[in-house]
This record gives sequence, C-alpha cells and structure tokens, in this order.
Amino acid sequence: MNFLARAWYGEIRGHPWLYLLWPFSLLFRGLAALRRKRQSAGARRLGKQPVIVIGNITVGGAGKTALLIALALELKERKFSPGIVSRGYGASSGSFPLDVTADSDPDECGDEPVLIAASTDCPVVVDPDRPAAVAHLLAEHKVNVVLSDDGLQHYRLHRDIEIAVVDGARLFGNGLPLPAGPLREPRQRLHEVDFVVVNGEPAEELEVPVPLYQATMEPHSLVNLASGEERSFAGAPFHVGHTLQLVSGIGNPERFYSLMENLPYPLARIEFPDHHKFSAEDFEGERVDIHQPIVMTEKDAVKCRRFATANFWALRAEMKLPPAFVKDLLKRIRQVKTKAKA
Repeated sequence: MNFLARAWYGEIRGHPWLYLLWPFSLLFRGLAALRRKRQSAGARRLGKQPVIVIGNITVGGAGKTALLIALALELKERKFSPGIVSRGYGASSGSFPLDVTADSDPDECGDEPVLIAASTDCPVVVDPDRPAAVAHLLAEHKVNVVLSDDGLQHYRLHRDIEIAVVDGARLFGNGLPLPAGPLREPRQRLHEVDFVVVNGEPAEELEVPVPLYQATMEPHSLVNLASGEERSFAGAPFHVGHTLQLVSGIGNPERFYSLMENLPYPLARIEFPDHHKFSAEDFEGERVDIHQPIVMTEKDAVKCRRFATANFWALRAEMKLPPAFVKDLLKRIRQVKTKAKA
C-alpha cells in the first residue's frame, strides 16, 4: 500500500499531503457530479435482460470481484445463464470488445476477467466501453442476466440493479474524496443503490436506507500453480518449519494476510503495486527464497502461471453470501424481468 493510501486509512496521521490535496478533492467531486449528469443522460437499455452492476464508492479492493463470482455461481445453480462484462483494467489488447476465457492472456485482457472466467465458466467480455461490452455479450452469447464487474460510476451503462460492496475493515477511510481520501463518490451514494454488501465484520455500524447484508471470505484450499495439486487450507498444508512468502499485487492485501495468519507458519510479506504485471524476474534475487512456499491470491496467480515453479501456490477463497441477500436479489431480478416483458 502506498503512503497516500496509508494516510487515507489512518496508518499515517496528519500527513501534510492530505491538506495540500484538499482543493483538488473539491474539484474532483464537482467534476464527478458533472460527469454523472452528462453520462446518465445518454444511458439506454440494450436488451430485456437485467443488468446488475457490482461496484464500490472507494478505490482499492473491497471484494467486488469475489462477490460477482459468488453471485454468478449462485445464479447458475438456479438455472440462470449469467454473462459478465468488465473494463479489463490494464488490458493491452488493441481490439475490443474482447471475449475472455480461463486460458486468455491477462496482459491482453486484465487479470480479473481471466480469474472470473476461470472461476465461473461464464461468458466474459472486456471493453473499456461497458455498453459496447454488453451489446457484444447479448449478441454473441445466450445469457439472461448481465453482471458488470465494477462500473458503479460508469453511468453510460444502463443498470437495473446496483450492488455496492463495502470493505468492513477499512470502510471509507478518512471520508474524503479523491485524491485527499479514497472516495470516488460521497457516502450518500449508498442511499441510491439497491443493496449494500459489507465484506467482513464492519469496524462500525453502518446506517443506510437500503437493504444491508454482511458477507465473509472463507479460505478453501491452496492450489499449486505448476502441478494443479490442491491441499486443504485446514490444518497444516506444508511441512513444519516452512516460512510462507505472501506475495501480493492487489489493492488491499490485508484481507489476504489475515486469512493466511490462520495457518501455523511464520509469514513473510512481499508487496507489489496493485495490478502489477508479474514476471519471472520478480522472483529472483534475495527478495524471494525459492526453497520456501510462495503463496498469492488467485487474482495474482493468473499472471504467474506461465513461469510458476513447484513452490508457487494460490489461495482459493470463497465469498459466503447471506441466504437472505440471495433470496432478495432473486426477487428483484424477477421483478425486472417481468417489467421488461410488459
């Protein structure tokens, strides 16, 4: 986590940069409101299928991709055919829209879409222009509900249902807009969404006039990147005496670290910037011990598959959704589908 993010979330108190950035935060807030008004005017429905946007009002990882994966699997269990669109952050492809599979190159399409495709086996389309991604998804794939990974602030995209994800531990940081704080939009934006899902135990009680639920991330297993071997997370998956090297290139690695602290091993943290494009050179030299296990999230692991050796492992974790949330969301989806048919 960079020094500015640490200041946002109180790890560094009274940092002078925050005071210097305050005028820019006022400007950002005004421009964001203007952008929303302009983009919303051009939003239009692209089909009869419900469009569900899953996002957050802060920068950094709150768990929206994990929630999307869990929802996609829940919908498939109930005989829905979900399709997924994503911006594809960091995608280098020169051609969009782009269909993504579990075997796609994360450098071309972004790491999160590859993880989503591998975890859900659903059609996944990447395009910085989300309405174009939805149009392609509906034209090329048989889907009856669309999930958007992020996009809460992408107002050109028509949406029927909005789900805001909140990081229970970090919440809203210092409560200031970018760049003096982590907020993309004011906290009041949560009053406009259909559902709020808190990822983990909230640090303080949240009061919003919309349905609010708490989800949890639960570790399931450790998967070897080279062989595909899977070991249960319970107990001691490695030999006694090992030190686990936790490699992270994600927005909020603390949740990953806290899950790994449940294992009976010393932990060494090795951090890279969010969305870091890993290469074999990152694991050479004195920073990483090739004789000790290297453990990372599945999101980072998709970028290391091509050069992973036998000591590379990915933590497979699952978001557990409250049954009441799933029930209420399904009811809302059916209401949207009935209205669209009318």
